Amino acid sequence: MTTLDASTTRDLTTGDPTTGDPTTGDPTEAPAVTGERADLLEMLSHQRHFLRFTTRDLTDEQAGLRTTASELCLGGLIKHVSSVERSWANFIVDGPSAMGGDFTTMTEADWAQRADEFRMLPGETLAGVLADYAEAARRTDDLVATLPDLGATQPLPKAPWFEAGRQWSARRVLMHIVAETAQHAGHADIIRESLDGAKSMG
Repeated sequence: MTTLDASTTRDLTTGDPTTGDPTTGDPTEAPAVTGERADLLEMLSHQRHFLRFTTRDLTDEQAGLRTTASELCLGGLIKHVSSVERSWANFIVDGPSAMGGDFTTMTEADWAQRADEFRMLPGETLAGVLADYAEAARRTDDLVATLPDLGATQPLPKAPWFEAGRQWSARRVLMHIVAETAQHAGHADIIRESLDGAKSMG
């Protein structure tokens, strides 16, 4: 297990190079921030690392395998988290229209397309999925570093899972991304352990 702390020098976008893990991507310089913004970047980096770590040393085929009763696979989870993070980053800047507008009007075809986020589709590779995730992470990290006001709000889109009339600040959105990434890192750890016994911790 790799211990991450605030004093460790690493790439806040693509992970901790001290792991020697090829899934972390190429190091890039992290935005120079302090205080709350540094804390947010730290939390994002930490949870992303553990999600990516579950895919270490896997083939494309293994990344697409369902190993539990769930429909989820490791490559699909990375795809989903990438899509969600990118969508929320767009929401921070452009509001609910950037997320597709009204989720209450989605058709069966829309839901089927959304379900493809959770699968490794023909022609997709684990390397490609991880590279896309790194790009989504870079966008979010740039927002954390450059947004004029983390307290600026946007109205949430219409959706069965949101209370009508609610607004979220950029800060709240970023905390949501941290929570969602952590939740799916836990899912991924179980899927990986069921695949070959490898664990992220323990």
